[in-house]
Amino acid sequence: MKLLVLTPEPISAQQLRDALAAGVDPEDAEVMVVVPALHESALRFWLSDADEAIAKAGAVSNETVERLGAAGVSASADTGEGDPLEALEDALSSFEADRIVIFGHPEGEQRYREELDQQDLKRRFGLPVDRAELPASSGG
Repeated sequence: MKLLVLTPEPISAQQLRDALAAGVDPEDAEVMVVVPALHESALRFWLSDADEAIAKAGAVSNETVERLGAAGVSASADTGEGDPLEALEDALSSFEADRIVIFGHPEGEQRYREELDQQDLKRRFGLPVDRAELPASSGG
């Protein structure tokens, strides 16, 4: 099985296992993690101030691959476009996933363009889509 994981924050192997449908084990899968270069605000997006977003996405990619690898999950990662839908489309053009797993911040903590509709993604890509919420921030 090939899993395409989209996440704006580092995730652990346990978070990935918890997000997957019963019977799917990430240790038995080829995992590709895509971290969109999300902007904190619409203003930064429209002014194309992407440096900070790209740097954060790179750090999240590296940390996620390290966390997954330490738990026995073989994964690769890349940064994606600032629009998560475009990031998914780009990744699917070179990685033929069997399933998509989306991680997102809780409502009220989402960054610009982070929200994706699970049912829309299923229709658009013709793949099963699992969605999991990242833990709420501690306000720091």
